[in-house]
Amino acid sequence: MSKNEYEKTLKYLFGLERFGMVFGLDNITWLLDAIGNPQDYIKTVHIAGTNGKGSTAAMLCNILKEGGFRVGKYTSPHLVSFTERIAVNEEEIEEHEVAQLVEFIRRAVDERDKDRFFTFFDFTTALALQYFREKQVDIAVIETGLGGRLDSTNVIEPLLSIITNVAFDHMEQLGDTIEKIAGEKAGIIKPGVPVITGCEGEAREIVKNRASALKDKTYVLDQDFSYEKTGDRRLAYRGIGRDLPDVTVNLYGDHQLTNCALALSASEVLSHSGFSVTDETIRHALSHVKWPGRLEKIGENPLVFLDGAHNPNGAHALSEFMRSHFQDKRKILVFGVMKDKAYDKMLEEIAPVVDVVIFTKPDIERALSPHELKAYVPHAMVADDTRGALTQAKAIATGDDLILVTGSFYTIGEAKTIINERS
Repeated sequence: MSKNEYEKTLKYLFGLERFGMVFGLDNITWLLDAIGNPQDYIKTVHIAGTNGKGSTAAMLCNILKEGGFRVGKYTSPHLVSFTERIAVNEEEIEEHEVAQLVEFIRRAVDERDKDRFFTFFDFTTALALQYFREKQVDIAVIETGLGGRLDSTNVIEPLLSIITNVAFDHMEQLGDTIEKIAGEKAGIIKPGVPVITGCEGEAREIVKNRASALKDKTYVLDQDFSYEKTGDRRLAYRGIGRDLPDVTVNLYGDHQLTNCALALSASEVLSHSGFSVTDETIRHALSHVKWPGRLEKIGENPLVFLDGAHNPNGAHALSEFMRSHFQDKRKILVFGVMKDKAYDKMLEEIAPVVDVVIFTKPDIERALSPHELKAYVPHAMVADDTRGALTQAKAIATGDDLILVTGSFYTIGEAKTIINERS
């Protein structure tokens, strides 16, 4: 397959974004039926939550893969390449496979109704499920795109549902209270399917009540399982039926210890469905796990970190990491964000822990102008694009400094591409 053919495939897929977000399961249900309902042939785990979905998925997938299972992973968004979204045993789908599956699905649709339209996420979800069926995975870990109840992924009947946490994000779509947002995310809970959650407060009660109403077994962080931080990227896990006194996690940030505990509890629950793994396997898997764009160190002298924090909760976790690490380094922030985000509250979290701020914008229509952000940090520098912001940061940084790029997955995706070009 030529590169040109793959580019045409991507043009078609991203062209579907013109339909925006269409919540509801009618379109995805119709689409999956047209291609033979691949979701009925694979075992799955479903993960929802405001933050930590992808990290929890990455850790759980690595544990299962190291245990000898063939594991699919569907996450979003991607940073650099569309193929990042769909993987089997951490091997991304090939470009020619994307093109073949898109053609297969388009033909199936045209045979039934040429005028039917689908959103980008409808189509890519169907593509992922079909791919996992063709690859004959033992299990697939599926991350919701947005919310849960009306998310395209909510067509699956999983072995286990995980709700990582609930915080303010996507309020226009999910509601303006924690109660409403939690209700949407709890919509992935299904009868007879156990639930694991790291939610706190009101959100936790909503999740527990929903699960109880469906007579599901619920496992709650700090009630049914827990962990204690024992060092930097290290924890002691006290589980449902398994204790692991010394686990090292190859991801930065204390919030990743919480995500790790969720993945560990998930591995315990899945062991009752034939997915048993040993303590040694778990330790090895977590000590080698990778998850790009989440406090990812991508450069040295100066240090360069990329982090996908794109809401106040994520910015808080990032600021806590910066407060507890690299106190001796001058920190230069490159920040680009979307118009529909709570960027004022994000900056309240992150601006006080850095020394220099450079505002920029990724190349996407939804991005906020960096000049508008100056109102929140008047002394900040401004660059019209990510490349310009990185050039400014590099120009003023010494080898002892730290450059932090954050605010949006689009911003860090562009930064990753630019930095990789230079290396």
